[in-house]
This record gives sequence, C-alpha cells and structure tokens, in this order.
Amino acid sequence: MSAVLPVAQRGEDVLKLIAAPVAEAEFSSTWLNELSKALQATMLERNGVGIAAPQVYVSKRVIIVASRANPRYPDAPEMDAITMINPEILEQSEQTILGEEGCLSVPNERGQVARAEAVTVQFFTLTGEKIIQQFHGFPARIVQHEIDHLNGILFVERL
Repeated sequence: MSAVLPVAQRGEDVLKLIAAPVAEAEFSSTWLNELSKALQATMLERNGVGIAAPQVYVSKRVIIVASRANPRYPDAPEMDAITMINPEILEQSEQTILGEEGCLSVPNERGQVARAEAVTVQFFTLTGEKIIQQFHGFPARIVQHEIDHLNGILFVERL
C-alpha cells in the first residue's frame, strides 16, 4: 500500500506555482511510479475524483483523473483512473457547463464553475507513451480542474 500524503491547503505557496514539466529521462523512473501510487492512495483516502502533484507538495506536471461515485460526488460516472504526465488541453468545446466543484486543497467549500463540456487532451503515460484523448462531461471537468492546479489556479478563483 502506498503512503497517503499530506495535502497542501489554500494559501500555501506550492499551490500558486506553475508546475515544472516531467523530463523525458524521468519516464519509467521509480520516483515517478511511486509518486503516481501515492497520489492515487491520497486521492482515494480523501474521496477525490482527481488530484495533482502540487497538492502533495510536488511541483511537477502530474495529475490523476479518476471519476467514480463516492460520498463527495455520488453521481460521478465510473472510469478507470488515468495518470497523466505533462497534460495539455489541445482543444475545448465552446459550449460550457456550470457544475459543482470541490477540492481536497479547499476543504468544506464548493462552488459552481463553468467549464468546457468537452476537451481533447495530450498527455504522456508513466512510460512516456504519448496519448491524445477526448473527455466529455464530468471527466472533462476533472481534467480542467486538475490542469488548473498545474498552472497555480484553484477552482475558487473561477467562481
């Protein structure tokens, strides 16, 4: 079982930084795989549907997107968790949808945020394989929320 890590809270400097890209030489590394496992364990422990490395004090461009029903998001659709390295939104729909968001770094606060209904994302796997994938609805919301973390933006700044 991977360690559950402490989660940075609103106001902490690490959440305001633009995270550094993961270098090609870091793909398949032990530290990157361990970070992914720890992110997943931390997210699951706190009933999250996504998490970004800066939230656990690692200012690197790594996120996990893992929509699933839980006490915080009882209506979330099920999807397999995806670890995304250096994710980048290539396209987003003009149509936006207002939806409720919360954040592990902003406990006990939720708000309605307008996000693109669909996004096309390019990212790398833990082994460095390039993937281009489209997301719609709630999973697209998670992707946008977590990429915001990589750019030093919290959802409360979008309210």
